[in-house]
Amino acid sequence: MELFQNFLQQTITFFAIMDPIGVSAIALSLLSTNITKTQINIIAKKTTTTILIAFFVVLITGDLVLKLFGIHEDSLKVMGGIILLLMAITMVSGTAKQSKTEDNNKNDEELAIIPIGIPIAFGTGLFTTIIIFKNQVESSVELFSLVIAFCINALIFYLVLKNSIYIKKYLGLTGQNIITKLMGLIVGALAVQFIISGVVHLSQSYL
Repeated sequence: MELFQNFLQQTITFFAIMDPIGVSAIALSLLSTNITKTQINIIAKKTTTTILIAFFVVLITGDLVLKLFGIHEDSLKVMGGIILLLMAITMVSGTAKQSKTEDNNKNDEELAIIPIGIPIAFGTGLFTTIIIFKNQVESSVELFSLVIAFCINALIFYLVLKNSIYIKKYLGLTGQNIITKLMGLIVGALAVQFIISGVVHLSQSYL
């Protein structure tokens, strides 16, 4: 039961932070106005592949980074919580994650990796959250659950970005903004939870 609850929390957390609806709207603003469905499909595949590779790199090397710099897991929780809280405020206030690129000569497909894949879809908030969740893992089953939770969100992200033209048409700008603000509230609540948990454990360690 606890494993399922953790899996559900991880899945919802990844979804809220990744905010595929919001990212798809930003992606469309960066891409050419006359972009075709075939081009969108290619971009969706490249971007999804990028965030999957980034996920596994962070999952494998995250612990090494913490040990290398001597960073305590609870310290990362507090800092990660602050980053997520700032992200949540940005999402709720409606500030764009990325302004329209000034480089009009860039090919649309080149934008799939940078900046759409990294740092728009896979930013610091997702980076710290993955490391925090990884440090909470106590068995191979829990690790597998974490991987599945992210892969499910990667699939959702791919499907949303692939159909972003239709989503924009049916939801409109207002609908996309409402969803992003709701995701911001969830991210904010999780951020506070991370901060409180980190502060409590740190105070117990040093007092």
